[in-house]
Amino acid sequence: MKILYSKPIFFQEVETKNGAILKRIVLSPNHFLLEQNPLKDSKYGKLYRNIKAKNEDFYMFWEIKDDEFSGKVLIAEICKIEDLDEVLEKFVKS
Repeated sequence: MKILYSKPIFFQEVETKNGAILKRIVLSPNHFLLEQNPLKDSKYGKLYRNIKAKNEDFYMFWEIKDDEFSGKVLIAEICKIEDLDEVLEKFVKS
């Protein structure tokens, strides 16, 4: 497993045009990660909606740098330290 970001994460919330409240992680003034919009009818929106219905602690973010999508996606399961072994076990089995 590759750790992509190990600093403490602080979510900001932003509202989209269609009323979805998404999480955003600001990395620098013009570089941030924006949560996939589960209300979108795209294949990624549908996939994210289905995963979130089963696991509300799962997040999917798109990287945006210099006001453009970088094409990179980050997926994460936010967990408490005491649940980390269970999460790691899931990754190993998949």
